Amino acid sequence: MNNINNIEITPEILRLAELTERGNDIDSDLYSKFDVKRGLRDVNGKGVLAGLTNISDVRANKIVDGKQVPIAGELFYRGYNVRDLVRGFTSEERFGFEEVTYLLLFNKLPTNDELDAFCKLLANYRTLPTSFVRDIIMKAPSRDMMNTLSRSVLTLYAYDDNADDISTPNVLRQCLQLISLFPLLSVYGYQAYRHYHDGKSLYIHSPKEKLSTAENILRILRANKTYTPLEAKILDVALVLHMEHGGGNNSSFTTHVVSSSGTDTYSVIAAAIGSLKGPRHGGANLKVVDMFNDMKNTVKDWEDEDEISIYLKKLLHKEAFDRQGLIYGMGHAVYSLSDPREQIFRSYVEKLSVEKGLEKEFGLYSKVAKLGPKIISDERKIYKGVCCNVDFYSGLVYDMLGLPKELYTPIFAIARIVGWSAHRMEELNNNSKIIRPAYKPIHSDQTYIPINSRSKLEC
Repeated sequence: MNNINNIEITPEILRLAELTERGNDIDSDLYSKFDVKRGLRDVNGKGVLAGLTNISDVRANKIVDGKQVPIAGELFYRGYNVRDLVRGFTSEERFGFEEVTYLLLFNKLPTNDELDAFCKLLANYRTLPTSFVRDIIMKAPSRDMMNTLSRSVLTLYAYDDNADDISTPNVLRQCLQLISLFPLLSVYGYQAYRHYHDGKSLYIHSPKEKLSTAENILRILRANKTYTPLEAKILDVALVLHMEHGGGNNSSFTTHVVSSSGTDTYSVIAAAIGSLKGPRHGGANLKVVDMFNDMKNTVKDWEDEDEISIYLKKLLHKEAFDRQGLIYGMGHAVYSLSDPREQIFRSYVEKLSVEKGLEKEFGLYSKVAKLGPKIISDERKIYKGVCCNVDFYSGLVYDMLGLPKELYTPIFAIARIVGWSAHRMEELNNNSKIIRPAYKPIHSDQTYIPINSRSKLEC
């Protein structure tokens, strides 16, 4: 067989893979010798300065007596503390995703009239091309919704007569359309896969113009189109907390890198989706949920902190769950004392657990949140503090909302497309050079060997 379904790993593939691994092995000591910042971060997690941005700011340290001292984490969107933004729209019983999208894209908070006009604009863009669902989404549905989302985005290029125009008005138009369409592309992709691979009933609900993004996600996903006000509010808060996190996160940096080449919007966003799909980035909340499912089956008494601690130590010692030595949902590249998104989210998670009758599950999460950082600091040599990150609770929320696991990371993408759009336009507006960092070669020079002489030598 010579098709994509032939996934057998043959002895020849294994032999070639061994050559690949040997040829790509780099002595880890060389990174220290040449002062290479692995992951573009120093040992304390501080990122290498690679650019300037006016979009958001992640704060986890301050200078005291000439030294950096860790502080409780804070996140700012266009200079506004995200705590204040969430407190503002939730206290007024409003949805915040559209308002904060306006802020990130246009560097100002909208008036009532401006927000109404913006919401109508997004609603008008919330329509897919004729037959797109039938011809694109429903044909050969992928088991991975992020791949489905990426394919749909790349296919939309063919429906855009000005796809390669990178002027600000055109890129803004493309970004607003993608922000509006991401919920449809994600949920419809899931419905198609669920129908064709699991034999479930196929239903494609249309969004409603006057509903918020969060409400429409729940409406088009559920067979009965219904949801509670608290469910919609919490999903809205989740979208706001996930929509942006500085230019240095992997997918936003990908957006800057690919945008700097001058390519089209659809290629840039597809690249960002590929980045977010990774389990070290947007896929982390799936690992948290799977870890807790294993924990709930292993720990007999969810109130017993000693038993929970034993399980957490087994995780670190690669004796439990996936044996990777990690407590998922703990730790962050920047934050050390606290992740403000997790702190904001926690109170809403507790409210939802009460509505769903899952206080016991929330209690288990809370105990792990308390015990995990101390156990990690006791068991591991770490260069900075460890705290719960936003992924710690997001998976639990999505589970309580009845969202399928296949949509956990696409929900992240539905939020983060806003940040990507802002970063793309910022890069294009200030772009003067293609982004091209340096890599130091460490190989020695080789002498060419004629092909007939190679079989007897180790080349």
